[in-house]
Amino acid sequence: MSNIPTLAHFIGGKAHPSTSTRLHDVTNPATQEVVARVPFATPEEVDHAVATAVAAFRTWRNTPLGQRMRIMLRFQHLLREHTAELAQLITREHGKTLPDAEGEVARGLEVVEHACSITSLQLGDIAENAATGVEVYNLLQPIGVGAGITAFNFPVMLPCFMFPLAIACGNTFILKPSEQDPSSTLRLVELAHEAGVPPGVIGVIHGGVEVAQQICDHPDIKALSFIGSTHVGTQIYQRASAAGKRVQSMMGAKNHCVILPDAPREQAINNLIGSAFGAAGQRCMANSVLVLVGQAASWLDEIVQKSAALKVGPGSDRSVDVGPLVNPAARQRVLRLIDSGVPDGATLLLDGRACSVPGYEKGNFVGPTIFSNVKPGMAIYDQEIFGPVLCVVCVDTLDEAIAFVNANPNGNGTSIFTSSGWAARKFQNEIDVGQVGINVPIPVPVAYFSFTGSRASKLGDLGPNGKQAISFWTQTKTVTARWYEPGEAGVGGVNTTISLK
Repeated sequence: MSNIPTLAHFIGGKAHPSTSTRLHDVTNPATQEVVARVPFATPEEVDHAVATAVAAFRTWRNTPLGQRMRIMLRFQHLLREHTAELAQLITREHGKTLPDAEGEVARGLEVVEHACSITSLQLGDIAENAATGVEVYNLLQPIGVGAGITAFNFPVMLPCFMFPLAIACGNTFILKPSEQDPSSTLRLVELAHEAGVPPGVIGVIHGGVEVAQQICDHPDIKALSFIGSTHVGTQIYQRASAAGKRVQSMMGAKNHCVILPDAPREQAINNLIGSAFGAAGQRCMANSVLVLVGQAASWLDEIVQKSAALKVGPGSDRSVDVGPLVNPAARQRVLRLIDSGVPDGATLLLDGRACSVPGYEKGNFVGPTIFSNVKPGMAIYDQEIFGPVLCVVCVDTLDEAIAFVNANPNGNGTSIFTSSGWAARKFQNEIDVGQVGINVPIPVPVAYFSFTGSRASKLGDLGPNGKQAISFWTQTKTVTARWYEPGEAGVGGVNTTISLK
């Protein structure tokens, strides 16, 4: 037990061992082996991290754009070099398969690559001769200390959705990763410092609810980005907003995949299954509800057969399709929801509750599970299960499918599979969901477009990534200027009107 490492915070460009006596075990979800312990920061440690970021902001904000760009270029190079290392840390603590973990690092890398364009992203506007001899221009200036609170399911990608663009814009940053799988996040930040990010520009503090609340309340933190559950995200948004912060809160989902009978059958089925059961369903962008339209309902048997053939096991085995859930509590919650399906009136077509993996009997495994005849009002439909569970609904027409999706309160993502351009355009125009995939199962946009979400899945006007992130992490200052020639005499006397002349 003495060989189990206790992680440190990361403050001032170096590891900062905690004085806290409150430690959380970080476990391998395939074995229950404790692989690390993470301290929950004391209030004094949070204050120290923020004060360090405040001090670093005074000089970092004035660092030339070109220098910030070069740091980001080195950072993306290091991310490429250390992809395998990061993926192994993700798999060890989260449980997702190594190929999926490597894909996560690649999606985070996209954001860092986008941040390398900061010299053209953080540009203002100017209007010459807005009035006689007057020019008006906007400056996009950093806002100060930003903060991020991330969920467990993407311990590298979600931090990349936050701090690279924030610090590239000249801000400093405090990151609180999930206490369930923090090692890859910590290593990510270490790589940023190896790339040349100055001490204090980004810090990591570990903890739970109390630390998150202190971040929300801290007067020196000016903006906060959160990605996680609806319950927590709503509290974060309300508390941080009440404290005067700019907040973006990306929250829960219940994503629907609509399949029309004219869709390319094999591609649609394979993409659906990958979306529903990849990462054991622990993705906010997973398509956990399948809406089969018309004759596509006849594809259900094949979907069940292919899903049953997926291999469940430890994520370190590259032949595995579905890894374990992140911890025993998550597994028990998923099992309780599955247990409620049949009593609520759904039909259980594939049951993953009795899943056992030889040699990994203590793992948090649940096999692919499929219900048909699912309706609103059932717990398996109304709640985000966050497990390998697919709910199936059959409707007669595309109009019915659109109405069904729009009736759900969430609006994170949705997909349609079809060979009809007309149907795809109708769907994208009429669907009330922030992110739409057309023959794409997980419609997370590339990093130079913003992650948008809508309705109950998002609070705040601006999302991560793309142009919206630049707006979120900067403050617009508008300057109206007129310069007089030295010695120029005043013309026209005193002007008491509001007009510019």
